[in-house]
Amino acid sequence: MGLSMKEAQELVATLVNRGETVATAESCTGGLVAAAITDVAGASACYPGGVVSYANEVKQRELGVPAEILETRGAVSEECAAAMAAGVRERFGTTWSVVTTGIAGPGGGTAEKPVGLVYIGVAGPDGVTVSRNQFPGDRAAVRAATVRRALGMLLDRAAEQNDEPGRR
Repeated sequence: MGLSMKEAQELVATLVNRGETVATAESCTGGLVAAAITDVAGASACYPGGVVSYANEVKQRELGVPAEILETRGAVSEECAAAMAAGVRERFGTTWSVVTTGIAGPGGGTAEKPVGLVYIGVAGPDGVTVSRNQFPGDRAAVRAATVRRALGMLLDRAAEQNDEPGRR
C-alpha cells in the first residue's frame, strides 16, 4: 500500500507525538488500513490493534453494531459505519478509531448501493464523523482509494483536536 505510506507515516508521527492511539475496524478493506499503519516503524506506540469485520455477525459481536441497523439500513450505511467506529474505539479504549464498510466489487452492487460505495467513519474525543464516498475503478482501486481517504480523514480530525493532546 505504498500510495498510503506518506499518510500513514504522518498519522503515526502525529499520534505518537501527542500520546494518542487509534484502533481500526474494517469490512471492505479487509485489514489494509491496519496494514498501512503497521507498515510504519514505531506504530505499536499508537496502534494496539483492530478488527476485520467482514461478516455482519462479527460487526454485532465484536463491535456492538445493533442488529436493527444491519437489518434496516444494512452493513453498507452511515449508521453502520458510525456504530462500528464508536464500538471499536470503546472496546480498544483508544483516542481514535477509523472504520470502513462498503462494496469493493466487482459484484454486490445495486442501484441504491453501487460498487465503489464506501462509508468511512472516524470516532474521537468529539464524537463520530462518517463520510459517504463513491470510488471508481476495480476492486483494488476502490480498496486503495478507501485506505487513502480513511487515513486522510483521521489525520484531518486529529488536526482539529491539535490543541488538546492526549484527550480521550
